[in-house]
Amino acid sequence: MTAIETPAPFLVPFCEAPVDILFADDTCLLVNKPSGLLSVPGRHPANRDCVISRLQETYPDAQIVHRLDMDTSGVMVIARGKESHRHLSRQFQERETEKKYCAVVAGLVEEDSGVIELPLRCDWPNRPKQMVDFEQGKPALTNYEVLERCPEANTSRLKLTPVTGRSHQLRVHCTELGHPILGCRFYGSAESIAAAPRLNLHASYLRVKHPVTGDALIGQSEPPF
Repeated sequence: MTAIETPAPFLVPFCEAPVDILFADDTCLLVNKPSGLLSVPGRHPANRDCVISRLQETYPDAQIVHRLDMDTSGVMVIARGKESHRHLSRQFQERETEKKYCAVVAGLVEEDSGVIELPLRCDWPNRPKQMVDFEQGKPALTNYEVLERCPEANTSRLKLTPVTGRSHQLRVHCTELGHPILGCRFYGSAESIAAAPRLNLHASYLRVKHPVTGDALIGQSEPPF
């Protein structure tokens, strides 16, 4: 068997945009992550700047619950303390949360809404890329709705609702639909990559249960594109 070579860690350019606090109490935070910032520290020794390290400067008990890709912006929930982390992590594991994303994709999506159900696994020789694999892939399900079509630019604005949370799920599913997300350097065409200065994917809505009261805790953020 041929050994799989591990990609060398790369240096992430510094992200000047701040992490905005949308909600804060003694048990958790809702924050708005900018594009270009890691959720957690990277493998490269210089890649220490990230969402959680910035937040821990003000909230030392902050703990990561879930992640957004570096290039994706939008709403994240952060636990404060072990008990809060346990409650919030369980919600994500048992799919009790609700997440919605906004994306601008290449081309005019024909159907007003639909479902993309394609199993995904890591494309090991090309990590961190993912690939569709009907034999070894894990189930991945995304619902989509067209919010706007722009014939002049030949683009569509979509609301994406992931039922599962696989790595790069929305990027791969949109590409497999025939409409890659603008600015997606992993799965886009040369034209769609050049069409936007950043990945046009934004976590615009997140609903979780408050770890103490159990009430719905909702974070919303308008896409910056």
